[in-house]
Amino acid sequence: ESSISYKNSGLSEDLFRYRPIEFVDIWPLLGPTLGPTPSPKTAKAMETNKLSDVKIRAAKPQDKLYSISDGEGMFLEISPKGGKWWRFKYRFNGKQKRLSLGTYPSTSLKAARDKRQQARELLASGVDPAQQRKTEKLATETALRNTFAGVAEEWAQNKVRSEKWTPTTEKKRRIWLDNGLMPYLGSRPISEITTAELWGVLQHTQKTSGYTANRLRGMASEIFNFAMATGRADNNPALPLQGQIAVKKEKHRLAILEPDEVGKMLRAIDGCQAAVTTKAAARLAPLVFVRPGELRHAEWSEINLKKALWSIPAEKMKMREPHVVPLSRQAVAILKEIQPLTGNSGYVFQGTKPGEPISDNTLNKLLKALGYKGKMTQHGWRAIARTLLDEVLDVRVDWIEHQLAHSVRDANGRAYNRTSHLEGRIGMMQLWADYLDKLKARK
Repeated sequence: ESSISYKNSGLSEDLFRYRPIEFVDIWPLLGPTLGPTPSPKTAKAMETNKLSDVKIRAAKPQDKLYSISDGEGMFLEISPKGGKWWRFKYRFNGKQKRLSLGTYPSTSLKAARDKRQQARELLASGVDPAQQRKTEKLATETALRNTFAGVAEEWAQNKVRSEKWTPTTEKKRRIWLDNGLMPYLGSRPISEITTAELWGVLQHTQKTSGYTANRLRGMASEIFNFAMATGRADNNPALPLQGQIAVKKEKHRLAILEPDEVGKMLRAIDGCQAAVTTKAAARLAPLVFVRPGELRHAEWSEINLKKALWSIPAEKMKMREPHVVPLSRQAVAILKEIQPLTGNSGYVFQGTKPGEPISDNTLNKLLKALGYKGKMTQHGWRAIARTLLDEVLDVRVDWIEHQLAHSVRDANGRAYNRTSHLEGRIGMMQLWADYLDKLKARK
């Protein structure tokens, strides 16, 4: 009960009894504590959770970008094209900032409010939400770069940039990686992978092919070495596994080496019923004995029929060195036969798809159709040429090796260039073509 009584106040009782109640603005009195009286606009902004899905869906695009507030700094920005973005406006260290919270409806109203609450909690802890997001993004990117998949991708790109891989080689290596290593190691931090873990992964492949498992181990070893060179690993867990994978002795490059059988096969190719480009490629292959991929990708711009030379650029070669193939009279005749058909296209052996050569399996399929399955592959012509030029025709081994585009060095250890012994190799290639004609003529 109040100690002040109207009875001793000297005022009339009626004055107190009938005095109307008045509301007094206390903000001027408490201003030093609570701050200045908030404006109507500020007071409205302090309200929260003002939006609903109904209101958001009803918000239509206008001629200019505009926004509708949900309170506590969060608002929905609506573009003239109808896009809707959640934003959070705040101040940090005296500067006005904005933070994106996602798009609507991908980010729901509730999810946006949760993100706003997280941002407000960071601010209460003295942390800038925008900077925190950048830090987390960088940490995520760094973590991904340091995974086996991240390092492997950099390693592969480095191989391509340094021109150590042809497009065909890159395709094969990526298939091996994607099938043999990535499903098991891709997301693992590369520095945490152990020898035992890698061994377990390689066992999956060894069950079907020891050869492929051993190639995967070699690739993994290169990737770990790359990780060490770039400061993301301290050791190479693939090294202790060298020589530990059982590899069955496989028939690697099937080839028929008996001269009479070679002649029989040449007659079969000449008499086969095949597409013009396929048959021409099959007839030219034994005369030039280049790698199958180099033959398939031969382009007219590389071939000089007058000089009887085929100049293959470095990017198409396995060893990434330019290569010259002397063309015998027989080889030139085959090319002249097909020139009216494919001379206006890029590839000499144009495939069924526009702008692409015959497929990498076309010539092997032809050999199988002729009855040479398990006996001969397209790559076998290289082994045939290497053996018969040496053992039957007694040609200099260094000329043969150079024509096979193998790494050949002189007495001082220097690599021969692409035109080394060219005159000798021109004579060798004509001698070889004439010899094949003799084998083909035998019955």
